[in-house]
Amino acid sequence: MVSLLKKILIGRPLKSNELGEQKLIKTKALAILSSDALSSVAYGPEQILIVLVTIGAAAFWYSIPIAIGVLILLTALILSYKQIIFAYPHGGGAYVVSKSNLGINAGLIAGGSLLVDYILTVAVSVSAGTDAITSAFPALHSYKVLIAIVFVLFITILNLRGVTESASILAYPVYLFVLAIFILIGVGVFRIATGGVSPDLHTPVGTPVAGVSLFILLRAFASGSSALTGVEAISNAIPNFKDPAPNNAAKTLMAMGGLLAILFSGIIYLAYYYGISPSEKVTVVSQIAESVFGRNFMYFFIQGTTALILILAANTGYSAFPLLAVNLAKDKFIPRMFTVRGDRLGYSNGIIFLATFSIILIIAFEGRTEHLIPLYAVGVFLPFTLSQSGMMVKWIREKPEGWVIKLVINTTGAAISFIVTIMFFLTKFAHIWPILVFLPFIIYLFHRIKKHYDSVGEQLRISPAESILPIEGNVIIVPVAGITKVVENSLNYAKSLSPDQIIAVYVSFEREDEKKFEEKWNKWQPDVRLVTLQSYYRSIITPLTKFIDIVEHKASEANYQVTVIIPQFIPKKGWHHILHNQSSLLIRSYLLFRRDIIITTVPFHLKK
Repeated sequence: MVSLLKKILIGRPLKSNELGEQKLIKTKALAILSSDALSSVAYGPEQILIVLVTIGAAAFWYSIPIAIGVLILLTALILSYKQIIFAYPHGGGAYVVSKSNLGINAGLIAGGSLLVDYILTVAVSVSAGTDAITSAFPALHSYKVLIAIVFVLFITILNLRGVTESASILAYPVYLFVLAIFILIGVGVFRIATGGVSPDLHTPVGTPVAGVSLFILLRAFASGSSALTGVEAISNAIPNFKDPAPNNAAKTLMAMGGLLAILFSGIIYLAYYYGISPSEKVTVVSQIAESVFGRNFMYFFIQGTTALILILAANTGYSAFPLLAVNLAKDKFIPRMFTVRGDRLGYSNGIIFLATFSIILIIAFEGRTEHLIPLYAVGVFLPFTLSQSGMMVKWIREKPEGWVIKLVINTTGAAISFIVTIMFFLTKFAHIWPILVFLPFIIYLFHRIKKHYDSVGEQLRISPAESILPIEGNVIIVPVAGITKVVENSLNYAKSLSPDQIIAVYVSFEREDEKKFEEKWNKWQPDVRLVTLQSYYRSIITPLTKFIDIVEHKASEANYQVTVIIPQFIPKKGWHHILHNQSSLLIRSYLLFRRDIIITTVPFHLKK
């Protein structure tokens, strides 16, 4: 039943040689890897205006030069990540760049920040999209957490079905959103050009405004830079592209940068010219759409596609998180299970892990994740700063042809990203202080995992200087609970291994039972030595393990191996297990972690 349901939801398992068919073409990759970045135009421009409105509507003209600053940063990031794609074609993005050029800890800071950020991406994006839906249908407001969880499960199932299949479905809403915003910008600019919009709605550029300071402008710039979240996702997901993967990834990155620049600039310009002021109840994009079209079909088309892309922005996390996790797992900083491909050739463990923690965040914050947005943004700009700085070190050290221009690009990106990061700490500290707690903890956890894997490798490595002594013989201990076919089956197996070194062990709670069992045993199996143990506290495990310890100590002196053979009968139906005590399971579980003892279970299958 479970396998049938899995096949219906996820699809038939794919062969390993079908991996090439799961690679993405540029148009699909642009849709699923750019959804986070492109969706940010729905809230990035608004973040700038929210800061400027504290001075007054007259200060809105400052949004134009601030937007130019954001575009300069976007250009530096796009050009830098293009360089990263060709310099590190196997993916990994900021983590690989920082680790290679700035050291392990810098790489772990970048990698840890991005892992957490992708979890936040899913939680924040889905919650934001759910808010848009519940705003349109207020009766659903009390179900917003459930709705958000359903969306997470839906996107998770799509990604478990494979990258190509999820891209085929999710590409349409993304391109519909791009089309909707392009129409909005085109019609809005046309109305301005034809005199359909009064110039009195806005303050002319350059108008002096009292109360403006460099700190406020930098704060507005930092808030607006939240529109650049998700820019790094393509460099993390290079292995998902069809060959030549680096070339296709670079072209997709440039296309994403161009689209983001046009959409962001257009929304900022229309918001300024139409005199749009941020409101708690109505988004800036909604106000622009209503001013340009009124409340007609186009208005609802724009609102609908905006809500969709806010939800689907979560898919960027699903595309980038598993691949970043693979790079960390290959370096032994997180569990190796993240390197395992699932039935549909995707890294399903990473997908499920991401979905689980996103749902936990949604439930913990009751779908109100607005306070996580600053944490989400600083989690991106910290890796931005490290990756740009890493590339600076790379160019200075290697000095390839044309390295000076590349150095200037990365230096610009690093400087601006660092300023944005500092501004977040200065202006949003109440919301982002947790990063100072969980990031060091995550890095500590990375090192502990790495230490464990190194220790395991060292202990398993074959060394000529440390050869293992050959086993001279085998002492077999068989715990028995009665004279049954189950015990007979196990004894027959034990005799096939070592007929002269078998010890049957019976634990009794009463003296009378002990004597009766010994008499029956001597008649049934006179050639097998029986040891009876008295348990005063009705425990089987305690006296049994003490006896095993004594035998193991004596056996080790003669270089003999102790093997415990556990008889176990297997009921025909699964639910029959609850009708029987699980002594064999408890004994096996307890002995499994004891050194130098081999545990073997001999099953006896019941037929009815």
